[in-house]
Amino acid sequence: MKASKMKFGISYVDTKSPLHALNGITKFALFMAWVTVVLTTFDLRLISVLIIAGLWMLKLTRVPLNVYKPLLLGTVSVLLMNALFMFLLAPQQGTEYMGSSTVLLPLGPYSITQETLFYLATVTLKYFSMFPIALIFVFTTHPTEFSASLNRIGVPYKIAYAVSLTLRYLPEVKKDFVNIMHAQQARGLDLSKNTPLFKRMQNVAKILGPLIFSSLDRADEISNAMTLRGFGRHKSRTWYSQRPLNNIDKATLVVIALIVMGAIAKRMTDTELFWYPF
Repeated sequence: MKASKMKFGISYVDTKSPLHALNGITKFALFMAWVTVVLTTFDLRLISVLIIAGLWMLKLTRVPLNVYKPLLLGTVSVLLMNALFMFLLAPQQGTEYMGSSTVLLPLGPYSITQETLFYLATVTLKYFSMFPIALIFVFTTHPTEFSASLNRIGVPYKIAYAVSLTLRYLPEVKKDFVNIMHAQQARGLDLSKNTPLFKRMQNVAKILGPLIFSSLDRADEISNAMTLRGFGRHKSRTWYSQRPLNNIDKATLVVIALIVMGAIAKRMTDTELFWYPF
């Protein structure tokens, strides 16, 4: 697929990258291990390593930046707003965790301290560190391959197949949303920046109604089609996309296990929740 023809969307993109060659089980284990490591630490050094490694792996997928740039900008905006609200609700949270107070800008109860800035930066980057691995997993894992991997590790195939259908249907939901939006705009619905924010939100809500009903109708069609084909009659099923683990997968799984154990051991031995060098 050429980059010029690729549009924004969060779905599987086959670029034949080295990450695409990994087994679905390996990529699922990598994703879960990554989330586990992020949840166990507030060490900015480790979080920075995760972000750098995640962005490098995201580049390794060979998916063009314009495919996920809107989501990247949206994620950064949400995280910055989250940091702002965290400060407004608990302006001295950083000083409480760090055990010291270095005032940079005195503003009464909302005085900005070095500890608060460090705290907000750590938490914001901690959340952001999960963004690259989530995209990597979605971009490099085919829905059927992922479902086969879930079934292989013990998840009932009915649940695994439901996950596959969900991942396959997400691009269709986006397509339906765009089609409904264009139809509503042709009828005079204004979603431009010239419209007040509250009015624009009301106009978007008018799009969500038809989108929900069309999604329910399509889900009913899929359910009926699967019932007519006898889905769920047997206790097990085979998977076309199921692949055995090769040597690279096994080596990767060993490295993942060692990293997770190291992260958990580090968390258990740390005396402080936050790493603060000042």
